[in-house]
Order: sequence, then C-alpha cells, then structure tokens
Amino acid sequence: MNRWRADVALGVAALIWGFAFVAQKEAEALVPPVNFVAARFAISAAALAPFAAYETRKAAWPLDGPSWRLALGVALTLFVGSVLQQVGLATTTATNGGFLTACYVVLTPIAVWIMTGRAPRLIVAAAAGLSIVGAWLLASGGGPVQAMSVGDALILLSDLAWAFGIAWMPMFLARTRRPFTLAFLQYAVCAALAALVAVMFETVRVENFVAALWPLLFAGLISGALGFTLQILGQRQTPPSEAALLLSLESVFAAIAGALWLDERLTTIATFGCALILISVLLVELGPSFMRRFRRAPLDAAI
Repeated sequence: MNRWRADVALGVAALIWGFAFVAQKEAEALVPPVNFVAARFAISAAALAPFAAYETRKAAWPLDGPSWRLALGVALTLFVGSVLQQVGLATTTATNGGFLTACYVVLTPIAVWIMTGRAPRLIVAAAAGLSIVGAWLLASGGGPVQAMSVGDALILLSDLAWAFGIAWMPMFLARTRRPFTLAFLQYAVCAALAALVAVMFETVRVENFVAALWPLLFAGLISGALGFTLQILGQRQTPPSEAALLLSLESVFAAIAGALWLDERLTTIATFGCALILISVLLVELGPSFMRRFRRAPLDAAI
C-alpha cells in the first residue's frame, strides 16, 4: 500500500465512523454502554479471526515480547477510549461531545512528541489548530460551549487514549508487518475487558441485544472490523499526526449522517466548520508538495 492508498483508507475509515454515529445513538437507549462496547468488538474479533490466523501462519517469525507489549498497549487504548467515549456521549450534550471528541487531533502530535522526541512539523501543528476551530464551529454553531460536565471529562480522557493508540500503531507495524494480527488482538482484548467491566457494573438482558441487533452488527462489522482495520492498514504509510487529521473527517461525515438520518440541520456556520476541517486535511496532504514546487519555481525559471 502506497501513501496515497493509505490516506484513502484512512479517509474511508473516517467516513464509516461518521455514519456509525447514527448506529451508536440508536444503541444508547437499548444497551448499556460497556455491554455495547463488549458486544461490538466481540463481533469485530470474530470477523478478523480468519485473517489473523492466515497472517500468523504465513509470518516468518512469532511475535516477540516488545511486539506483544505494543499490541496490548494499542488494545488497552481502544478499550479505554471506546468505553469512556460511549459513557461520555450518554452523559454530555451533543455540542460539547462533538467538539471534545475531535481534540485527539491536537493530542496525537503531543503523544508522538512524548514517545519519540520528534516535534510536529509546523504545517501539521497549524492544520491541527485549524481542524479544532472547524470542529468547534461544527459542534456549537459558533456559540458558547456549555459548562463542562463529567461526561466532557470522560470524552477528553478518551481522546488521550485515541491519541496514544494512533501513535503506537506504527511502532507495532514497523516491527511485525502484521496489521490483521494487531486488528484481531485489539478487538479481542477490548471485548474481553469490556465484558469483565460490564459484568461487574451493568445489567442487561438478551432482549436488549436482540433489539439492538442492527446497531451492533453495523458497529461490529462495518465500524469495527472494517473501519479500525482500514485505520491500521493506512497507518502503515501515513505518519500518526497526519493520520489523526485525516480521521478528523469523521466529524464532517457524522454531521452529514445526522442530516440524512436524524433530521439534523447544518447551519451556515457549521458548514463553514466542515470546510475548515477539509482545508486542514488538504493543507497537510497538498501543502508540502506545493511548497516544494514553489521553492523550485525560481530556479526552473532561471534555467
């Protein structure tokens, strides 16, 4: 997979996650949040198991200790991020939730900086800031953000988990070149941990899962098995900070899905926010190439 295809894979993942917002909203009233996370990722793990098994048989060597630790670290960020986000979305306003969920765009370069010592490029930092402004306009319509709540704090913590997960993925892939193994491991570990927490703190009946069958199948097969796997495949070529910007398109697609299926209207200001997010992505994707051509232009003209 070359860089262009990797970026397309990340864009498709953002599209899937944006439209999965509809399924998650429907599931809120049917299944407790941690039970929902456990069920959806159990479905994802079952779907990826054959691919992971095939990849394992073809692998030249087994996973070593550091690779296992990286895989478990990524799985833990998925578990923490998914649970906190699902619980937070049920206990905060849509305005705050939509804005705060996008904050991992800024946190990801910081996470990479902490772990590798590499500061983000200026163009990436500028694009991240522009994307956050766009997310705020999209979520709040340009009005004041409401007072912080417990749900807001949970979503901010989930953003931190997403950021470190995005930063760790390329480290595992560089060591092993086994994306489907990572996908299966993170789904299986996340499902197991969520099931354990659900048994301790939530109660649910089989009828709840039956009532939420289509949201669970969509979240498990499309959003989880396909969307998160596309993210892993895309991150084999795209640097973490730039991957986070591409994935921030999720908020744009979520707004479109809300307008199509939930009868939510996009105001002029919110539409402008979508445009800013798109511009931030284009800035990172096309900016470096444009600047290289701009620097070469005087020399080419002189020749």
